[in-house]
Order: sequence, then C-alpha cells, then structure tokens
Amino acid sequence: MKNETEQRMKKSMEALDTKLLNIRAGRANPAMLNGLQVDYYGSPSPITSLANVTVPEARQLMIKPFDKSVLKEIERSINEANLGITPINNGEVIILTVPELTEERRKDYVKQAKSICEEAKVAIRNIRQDINNEIKRNELPEDQEKQELLTIQDLVNEYNKLIEDKLKEKENELMSF
Repeated sequence: MKNETEQRMKKSMEALDTKLLNIRAGRANPAMLNGLQVDYYGSPSPITSLANVTVPEARQLMIKPFDKSVLKEIERSINEANLGITPINNGEVIILTVPELTEERRKDYVKQAKSICEEAKVAIRNIRQDINNEIKRNELPEDQEKQELLTIQDLVNEYNKLIEDKLKEKENELMSF
C-alpha cells in the first residue's frame, strides 16, 4: 500500500517540477520552449527535435536548426506562442533575449508558483483519500488499519514539506535580482 502511494505521489512531484520549470525567472532556460510545436512539412514537431537549443549567456537562448529551411517556421512558432520574447533571425540561428523581469511581473510569477504548488497539494490529498478508502475497504484489524492510515499520513506530510521547500526555492529564484 505504501509503495503504491509513494509512486503516485512521486508522479505528482514530477508534474510539479515540470510546471515550475515553465515559470521563467529572468534567466534563459531551454525548458521555456517545451511544448512549442513547429509546423515541419505539414506535421507539428517539437522544437527540440528540429534544432539545438543552447544558452550562450545567462539571458539568451540560441536555436540552431538542423535544417535551415525550417528557420522561418521556428520563428513563426515562437511569435505565436506569446512568450514575451521577440526572436532575432540572422539567417543561421534564432536568438532569444530574455528581458529583465519587473517587480510586478516577479510577484505575478510567485502567485502562479503558489497556485501550482497548491494544486500539487490537492493532488497529494486526493491520493491520500483514495488510499485511505482502499485501506478501510480491506477490513483490516483496527490496530493495523490505524497503523496503515498513520503511515499514509506521514507520507502526505513528507510530500507537503517537499512541495513547500520547492515553492520557497522558486520564490527565492524569482525574487532575486
């Protein structure tokens, strides 16, 4: 029971990590382009399968396509994605310069991070509820049932603390200048 619970909670944590990565902190990160699809010969393809994405400077991304004919399509996809970044196409590569974040924008990102972390906590509580119901359906002896429920609650507390730690870390990252 504990292993199944822990597996499900780890999946929730992985989802949380992915969502938090997508919140930018004024620094260039190739993960900013995750989920960006480029129309490549009529089929949508992820940008990472069509180009190398590197970080030459702290606030700059460089996209070098394997096939230069797709350069315009990559540029169009970035513009349509509304990343708040204007791509610069020099015929060889596309350069994205991440603008410095304003104080207000940083606070918005912190709110967004808090919301994402709250969703993760809800997911953890839902997992706890499912497992607790399963334990009660198994009709175990009373002391064993209590022990199982306590073990699950300890896991929930542990994962909630991890979520709080991740939130603090992201908040520090976002608010540091």
